[in-house]
Amino acid sequence: MNTTLVISLLLGAAAFIVVNVMFNIRFFGGSARFILDIADTLAEHLGRYNTKRYVDRIKRERIVIQKENIYAKYNRLVEGLILDFNMPFTLESFTSLLCILFAVITLIIVVLLKSVSLSVVITISIFVFMLTFFVMQSRSIKAEKLESIMDAEDIICPLAREGVLVAIKKVMESDEYISPNIRPYFQQFIDNCESNGYSFKQAIMLLNRQLGPKFDNFAKKAIVFEYNERKGMADIFLDIVDENAVLRELNNKKDRIFRKMNRDFLLKTAIILLFFLYALTVEDFRAFMLHTNAGKVINTSLISIICLSFARTQVLQGNLGTGGASK
Repeated sequence: MNTTLVISLLLGAAAFIVVNVMFNIRFFGGSARFILDIADTLAEHLGRYNTKRYVDRIKRERIVIQKENIYAKYNRLVEGLILDFNMPFTLESFTSLLCILFAVITLIIVVLLKSVSLSVVITISIFVFMLTFFVMQSRSIKAEKLESIMDAEDIICPLAREGVLVAIKKVMESDEYISPNIRPYFQQFIDNCESNGYSFKQAIMLLNRQLGPKFDNFAKKAIVFEYNERKGMADIFLDIVDENAVLRELNNKKDRIFRKMNRDFLLKTAIILLFFLYALTVEDFRAFMLHTNAGKVINTSLISIICLSFARTQVLQGNLGTGGASK
């Protein structure tokens, strides 16, 4: 494209903009409105479709026992992420969003690489990396919640000899003892016992469901203590404090190991990327890696290996897990 043509195009664009502004002409207004209307209609149809799928899934899960397969694992993973991050999505709407993002990112990479197969491979690797990153953050949220539950148990258990409800009410009098992220659940427990007509067993079981498996042991002992209280029985709660101390020590060791694994992975990845960027300063290497099919295959392989290695590292950490499962 020569200089004369570029200048002509720029002058024509400038004149077009000036005319539109001077005479208040909205040349693209109708087109933009038409495109927005189409997008709004598509979103509305997609929303109705996802709602129908959601209702059908809930009905099916109440009737049919779901088999353990890749779809069940995906559903459990996504529902866990939605819950942990408080996202305003259902499983179906989240999946639709992922599909749309997958298509958009694939198209962008196709334009850059001029290869559909390589673009799909890179997009899959990127999505595996993204999902793994969110799972890693979700695990951090769970670990923080677990720590908050143990802190609450450590304070409530020594006071339980006066009654579990009385102990929780005393602890709730101060904002310092129970973490804000689980405090509403304990307040709801008190309200259920005193104002909402729940029996103690119903209220503590609801609290157990809200707090998760880590609270199972406390809930079981609280029910036994509430309905079968005998002299000296309150000491059964002190075992929970001892278990929490052991669990904290175990989780701290795991945390140090995981931090070292992540740090080593990031360091190795950074070295590889820096070496690659430095090598791109060599003209022949840059031309080979960026403009030949063999170079594009190598780039795709590098990206895939890095993303999948990160996912593998996090899977290993997930298998070791964080303490606090049901006993």
